[in-house]
Amino acid sequence: MNSDAFEQFPAASGRPFRLVVTGGGTGGHTYPALTAVRTLQARLATVGRTLDVLWVGTADGLEARIAPAEGIKFMAVATGKVRRSSNPLKLVSPANVKDMGRVPLGAAQARSIIADFHPDVVLATGGYVAVPVGLAARACRRPLVVHEQTVRLGLANKVLARAATRVAVSSPSTLPLLPESARRTAVVTGNPVRPEVLNGHPAKAVQALGLYGFNSALPTIYVTGGAQGSMQINTVVRDILPWLLTRANIIHQCGPANLDNLRQNVATLPGELAARYLLTDFVGPELPDVLALADLVISRSGAGTIAELTALGKAAVLIPLASSAGNEQAHNAAHLQEAGAATALLGEVTADALGEAVAPLLADPARRAEMAHRARSQGRPDAAEQLVDVLLSVVEDQA
Repeated sequence: MNSDAFEQFPAASGRPFRLVVTGGGTGGHTYPALTAVRTLQARLATVGRTLDVLWVGTADGLEARIAPAEGIKFMAVATGKVRRSSNPLKLVSPANVKDMGRVPLGAAQARSIIADFHPDVVLATGGYVAVPVGLAARACRRPLVVHEQTVRLGLANKVLARAATRVAVSSPSTLPLLPESARRTAVVTGNPVRPEVLNGHPAKAVQALGLYGFNSALPTIYVTGGAQGSMQINTVVRDILPWLLTRANIIHQCGPANLDNLRQNVATLPGELAARYLLTDFVGPELPDVLALADLVISRSGAGTIAELTALGKAAVLIPLASSAGNEQAHNAAHLQEAGAATALLGEVTADALGEAVAPLLADPARRAEMAHRARSQGRPDAAEQLVDVLLSVVEDQA
């Protein structure tokens, strides 16, 4: 959308553009929304508009910490979580019944918030809290944009898709899963990626992390299980670590709970191999530079991770989290594997299986480059801008 479209909005009064964001519980729902907020704020600033944003979430969700830390007003509503089970009888569990009893309260709270704030548009990014807020937007006749981060359609977004003004999805594969009414106006935007992730420099990683023992003639692997680490990934990497280190440099982000045990293993490595291995509990501001340095990534396959790896064009071996909601991580990984954009370990995850997946990629730079190229073809580094276009277009349509 060009800046002329802003003239359609009530700019003469100087009123800020009002946005309600809802969604959260996990980083997968929270960080794409935050990136969209930052991008919208920057876009509005180019035409002299300001953004008044209110985040509506749960009191104990990640969004309750992230929003205030970013200077965003936050309000909590009551909500309930459906604990899914293949056994229908287990759906009527005491915990489910108790949580569902909170839904009417949350719906009333959400409707009051939307009516009072009177947003130009509501952005819902998933999580159980998005349902009462999204439905309140519909009841109050405010435009609702639903964004789906995963290849599959999350339960909350499945409910909201029929109420949405527009649905934005991260992959064309999601479109057939939408209700027909939503499919007609849905748009593929991709999943917003923090802009800083896209601007890393390999040399800065070497300097910041002191990677002077790394061998520049060997590829570099970045191993990560997310901020808390993954015992599963840590274990299979540990079991083939000496073999890996004869073929690659490794940056291993293991999570704080796993650091001490893995350090004992490092002590047994020959000095030459140990020099090519960095074990750390957490990678913070250096992450963009670490990703820029990495030739191969071993990681989970959450929506945010997939968005970053494809936007950057990184070869990857993906180990899905088996307990992810709706088995979404396995679907994400399988989708990339089918496109030749990653290798997915979808069966039993063993050290031998990891070795078999990694070996051809380490031995053949051309094979890595082809996988990276295919990953990049799946990426949408402009996803945040595309999502902002959708938000602005539905407001323009209401003008």
